[in-house]
Formats: sequence, structure tokens, C-alpha cells
Amino acid sequence: MKTYDMAELAVRNLRESILRNSLTTVGISVGVASLVAMLSLGIGLQQLAGRRLQKSGLFDTVVVTSRRDLRGFNREQEENGPAPAESPTLNEAARQKIAQLPDVLEAYPDIRFITELRYDDKPYLTMVAGLPFSAKNNDAFDGMQGNFFSSDTAPEVILQKSFAAQLQGKTPRTGGEEASVAELAKPLLGKQLIMRYAERTATPGAGTNSSPSTAYSIVSREATLKIVGVSDLDPDSMRGQARARMFLPLKLAQSLHVMQPSDLRDTTNLAGGTPAYSTVEVHVKSPTQVQPVEDAIKKMGFNTFSIVDATRSLRQFFAVLDLFLGIFGSLALAVASIGIVNTLVMAILERRREIGIMKAIGASDGDVKGLFFAEAGVMGVFGGFVGVALGWTIGRVINLGTNVYLKRQHFPPEQIWFVPWWLVLGAIAFAIVVSLLSGLYPASRAARLDPVQALRYE
Repeated sequence: MKTYDMAELAVRNLRESILRNSLTTVGISVGVASLVAMLSLGIGLQQLAGRRLQKSGLFDTVVVTSRRDLRGFNREQEENGPAPAESPTLNEAARQKIAQLPDVLEAYPDIRFITELRYDDKPYLTMVAGLPFSAKNNDAFDGMQGNFFSSDTAPEVILQKSFAAQLQGKTPRTGGEEASVAELAKPLLGKQLIMRYAERTATPGAGTNSSPSTAYSIVSREATLKIVGVSDLDPDSMRGQARARMFLPLKLAQSLHVMQPSDLRDTTNLAGGTPAYSTVEVHVKSPTQVQPVEDAIKKMGFNTFSIVDATRSLRQFFAVLDLFLGIFGSLALAVASIGIVNTLVMAILERRREIGIMKAIGASDGDVKGLFFAEAGVMGVFGGFVGVALGWTIGRVINLGTNVYLKRQHFPPEQIWFVPWWLVLGAIAFAIVVSLLSGLYPASRAARLDPVQALRYE
């Protein structure tokens, strides 16, 4: 029997019991729809996490710490690297050496300190951090009110939203609603505040010529700073460090020579005029160059950490999540396969005389088996296409409903659902394969019918 004739006969047979076959096809469609909807949700959440991390600017960042701080980011680095006492100091010379590595755009120290501020003659204690001028493109400043620093040494500051509210004595309103960034920034932009800090100054000691002693002095200083912006986010909040509430230009923060905890550990560097850093952040040209840069820095004797390291666990989590979503989505398709078996078995009982006539006029067992395979395949094809369309619609509805909820919560809209082409083709192919497997038993049973007994069947 020709393939075209077999397909035409299969479609005609399906039309004769259209209600039962349609219900079976709907079962396949529901199974495919659940599979597509669940997997597309998992893929969408994974892409959402990737977009947020990519936009944060952390994918191309390597955080470098000294092993002397005894705070390795993982046990592997603690065991494989040099002993802390033998490791180099993370000072300005080391930072410059890291900055000269291939594929490194910039390497800057993480300068942050707790200090006292005075605004309207009232004291405030807060965390201050230095920001490089390149942070202007960070997504944390997308909704900032005011302007970024005019230069990398300007005596200007950007305030975090909660600290701006504290300066104005504002608390959350009734019902938990907070003042917007625009409301907080309007009375503050252009105003000045005074920062009091402790400046470290190296002084020569009174040791011998062969082994001179080192010392340093602490001098109290004041700096007048202008408020130029108010930001809603902390750009360092994803790095696990202490949250800063006020930001200075990095070069200005360096020029202040504020006393740092690392100075107490490395007084020799301080006396020599070379400051030591607790952390250095390295930006590379592209995320693909993060691993080679990390390897080069580790060879220098430092500990490293990057978001690429963290995303290994994240990718593993999403792989397991996609697996479980796929399994649960396939359960409905497995139930639909039972419907296919039931439908085709009933068709055998109803068409025994037809099968007997086909065999009597020369149809082989393979032709009969192929006919029932074709009927199962047709149901799989129709069920697969309808199921993909239904799953796509379900995903759109979920995404729309989620964005409505996010809008009511004053969050920006997000795309939490995505159906790639490989998922569409894979779902249709999976539906066809399941349908053909479900047709194995009915097709074999139909092929084994004795034509004489089939012709006698009433």
C-alpha cells in the first residue's frame, strides 16, 4: 500500500469516529500544552536571571582578595593556593599588575568605610563607598534622580534612597508606602553635607638603619560634599558586601587616605606609601574572558570570585528545575497515550470485518500494522500542533497576569516565559513518538487477526 493511500485511509477512518478520536487528540494536546507551558516557564525564569545578572555588570567582574585576610571564598582555593603568610599583599603595586593583564579593562580597589556626616547640623553615621566613573553605566543608576558625578575627583556624592529619607526624617507612610526617589531627591539635590573622617599618614620610626621601625598617625579631617543624585539601588548589593548608603567618586575617595582595616594588617605598606586593599574589582572585556583572567590572578597568589563561579550552581539548579518541570508536564501526555491505546483497541473491535476484507484482497500484516500506526501518528501530529499553540497561549496568559501583578506592586514588567523553536519542534516530535509507541500494541493486535475469523465477526 502506498504511503499516500495509507495516510488518506487513516484520516478517513479517524473522521468516521470523529468525537472519540477528537477527544483522544484533545488529550494529547493537553499533555503537550502542559509540557510546553512548564518548560517555557523554566526557560523564561532562567533567561530572566541571566538578563538581570548581565545587566548588573557583574558577569564581566572578578573580585580579588588577599589570602592574608584568611577569608577565601571557597575551600578549593584555600587548599590549593600558597599559605596565607607566604602570599603577596594586595596593595597598589599588585592592583597595577592585575590591571596590566590581557583582556582586563580596569582594576580598582573597593574603598568603603563607616564615617560621620553632618547635614543641617545633625550627625549621621553611615557607610560610604567609592565608585569608579565607569559605574555610570550600571543599571543601579537607571532610575536615579539628579546626575552622576561630573568628574572622578569632584567633591560630590550620590545618596542611597533610604539614607536620603533618613536625612529628611521621613518614615514609611501608612500602609507601608514609601516616598518615591523623585520626592526624596527634590529637596536634597544641590545641598551640601560635611563628612568627618580619619586620615592615615605614614611617619618614619626611630629604629636602626638596618631595621627601621614604621609608624603612622591618624588625623581628623572634614570634607564638604555636594549632593548630586539619589539612587534607588545599591550597585554592590549583589556582591555580598556591606551595603553602602553614600557614594563618592573613587579617585576622590582614594585621595582622602581614609584609614582602612587592611592598613592595620599591613603597616609596612602604609609606611612605604603603598596602601593595601581588602578587595580589588577587575572588569574584563567580555564574560568569556573571565575564567582566563581568574586563572592568571590565582597564579599571582590571590583569591578570586566571579559571578560565573556562582552561576555554575545556578545553571545546575535550573537544569534540575527543567527536568522536574518536563517530567510533570509529560505525565499528562502519558495519560493521553492510554487514551490512544483505548481508542485504537476499540477501533479494532469495530473494524474487524474491514480488516478481514483487507487481508482477503491481499493486504499484508505490515499494511494493517502501518494503517494503525498512521492513525496514531495523525492523532499525534494534530495533538502536537494544537498542544503547542495551547501551551503558547497559556504562557502568554501567565506572563500577562504576572506583569499586571508586578505593575500593581510598582515593579517594572518582566518576560518570565519564553518558547524557543527547539521546544516547539521537540514537543511536536515527542507527541508523535508517544503516539506511535501507544499504537504498537493495537497495530500488532490488528495485524495478528485471522482474516477468516474476522470475516465471520458480526
